[in-house]
Amino acid sequence: MGYHTPKEITEISIENGVKKVNMTFPRQFVLAILAGAFIAFASEGSNMAAYNLFNNANTYGLGKTLAGAIFGTGLMLVVLAGGELFTGNTLIFKAVLDKRVSLGRMLKNWGVIYSGNLVGSLIIVFLIFFSGQLNASHGLLGGVTIKIASYKVNLSFLQALSLGIMCNWLVTLAIWLSIAAKSISGKILGIFFPIWLFITSGFEHSIANMYYVPAGILAKTNETFAAASGLSAEQLSHLNVSNFIVHNLIPVTLGNIIGGAIFVGAAYWFVYVKACKQEC
Repeated sequence: MGYHTPKEITEISIENGVKKVNMTFPRQFVLAILAGAFIAFASEGSNMAAYNLFNNANTYGLGKTLAGAIFGTGLMLVVLAGGELFTGNTLIFKAVLDKRVSLGRMLKNWGVIYSGNLVGSLIIVFLIFFSGQLNASHGLLGGVTIKIASYKVNLSFLQALSLGIMCNWLVTLAIWLSIAAKSISGKILGIFFPIWLFITSGFEHSIANMYYVPAGILAKTNETFAAASGLSAEQLSHLNVSNFIVHNLIPVTLGNIIGGAIFVGAAYWFVYVKACKQEC
């Protein structure tokens, strides 16, 4: 057979979870930094591809579609080149349910990977800002970067949580399909379509937001970018680190955990491990 069945994917994913928590701290942290950078590259590339379309209400949906086609590269790099991504590691929860990994070890892994992802993302934020890329179209890219970040910090808790659930439901399904495929081309296709769907839909990814929002916070320090954003002084003042953490990062992260650990991890563990003990 040219692909793994859902039951085989579940078994492989559980084994992967055990391997992930058994990695040494240096390996986990460096791979997490790389994954954070890969997702940040995908985020900035998506913005660069579609910022003119984002700035027009009539072409906004087309811009999201184009951005989604670019963004999948980030997860392809994580899966194929090697990286540890917090949102993907929510699938370790299956190994906890299977009593192969303790809850404490999973949470420790999540903390290390989340921190490393943040470091990798911020490296790209600063490199992009100082590279001058945001000057594109006389600062319009910088202005759109600010607008995207402002939108994200103004979501309600329930909005951010819901968008986070749906996002990582699709992201972990992309990882699920990549495990199913036995060829590199199959893995790329398995990743591409769910990620394209999540970005086009406008769902919220905690690690991607570690690029999107800090990039906007940094961009607003430039007067040209701030003016190009078209936001008021009050709106610009609301875009800050505190609001990023409270109004976006916390609820989106919680949503990402629910989407990946429960709707994919726990669901497939129940169907293909627990229920299979009696039926399969």
